[in-house]
Amino acid sequence: MSGGFQTNNPVLKWIEYRLPVFSFVDHAVGSQYPTPKNLSYWWNFGSLAGLALVILMATGIVLAMQYTAHVDYAFDSVERIMRDVNYGWLIRYIHMNGGSFFFIVVYIHVLRGMYYGSYKAPRELLWMLGVVILLLMMATAFMGYVLPWGQMSFWGAKVITNLFSAIPLVGEDIVIWLWGGFSVDNPTLNRFYALHYLMPFVLVGAIVFHIWALHQFGSSNPLGIETKGPQDTIPFHPYYTVKDLYGMGVFLIFFAAAVFFMPNAMGEAINYVEANPLVTPAHIVPEWYFLPYYAILRSVTFDIWFLSAKLIGVILMFGSILILFILPWLDRSPVRSSKFRPIHKQLFWVFVADCILLGWVGANPAEPPYLYIGQAGTVYYFAHFLIILPLLSVMERPRPLPNSISESVLKGGGTAMGATAKPMEKA
Repeated sequence: MSGGFQTNNPVLKWIEYRLPVFSFVDHAVGSQYPTPKNLSYWWNFGSLAGLALVILMATGIVLAMQYTAHVDYAFDSVERIMRDVNYGWLIRYIHMNGGSFFFIVVYIHVLRGMYYGSYKAPRELLWMLGVVILLLMMATAFMGYVLPWGQMSFWGAKVITNLFSAIPLVGEDIVIWLWGGFSVDNPTLNRFYALHYLMPFVLVGAIVFHIWALHQFGSSNPLGIETKGPQDTIPFHPYYTVKDLYGMGVFLIFFAAAVFFMPNAMGEAINYVEANPLVTPAHIVPEWYFLPYYAILRSVTFDIWFLSAKLIGVILMFGSILILFILPWLDRSPVRSSKFRPIHKQLFWVFVADCILLGWVGANPAEPPYLYIGQAGTVYYFAHFLIILPLLSVMERPRPLPNSISESVLKGGGTAMGATAKPMEKA
């Protein structure tokens, strides 16, 4: 048998000899994949994101069979799915809420990586691929939100795509290309439908590379130190597969509660009104998972030299995500985990509170006092990455690290070594 995979089943042996798929899976997520023995439930959210993506793709394919991508019929086709298609209401609610839950688990996954320093060497590329996945998710979700062709779908698409017009020289051409014409109309809906169907498969490709990069150096862990041998690891299966299954069960309970008892809680009621280009909603807002970036976009109300307020807002909005690409080089502390960085731990939660505050501001009108609060939140958001983290890398004195994962798990910490002795190299 190849790859160490053992079985007495003659059918599996026959397949494995000709196509060693079982040994591949065993090596990737089975008993042949060594994993740090101290992973907590915060490490469940990667697999939960995968589960959410599978749910979205399965329900999306079924919905695509009933949806009509035409401005005259799109809204009615969604209503037909909800009212006439067998269990169409359930499939649509699963898909609609699945997108929100996908972002919930991915945001928690990202914040966990920031708290425990999972972006630090040698996992920089793993982190950067994760940011690419986040950007693909956002693009997919934005195009999907347009498809119901309700009031918020139409006006949200018009406002967000029109932002590209702020780009000098080529901005207007980009907007016309996105629209497929000179306004948000049938060509826009068609291309967004096609791309919304295609993007999840691109997302799967990015996830494959993400997992590939993960297996190169293995998972990080709450201590932020590397494994030193078999004494620090346990097989992924059965220990973490059981843990993941438990997490999936809890996730599905909350997901089912949202689908069956409050399916529209995370959406906008006005999107149940058919799109009307002649009637502008009183307050245009994107989906909740875009609200912090929307607040950053609206925080700039003044021109700087030849840069218009609109262009600066667009730069800051995209910059708030793209800055994550260089996070491994902004935080130069030799210690990964916030468990041993007391100041970083406190400021991390301040950063989380700032993101929540920006989300609240984004859901409110762009007027005082929300405008001033959003401006202050935007300043702190970028200051956290560009000022606070570089300063902490120099000024903060981390607590001593344990010698190994095994000692920390079995003895409650073990013998500590000085943090000044280049702990990243020791680990």
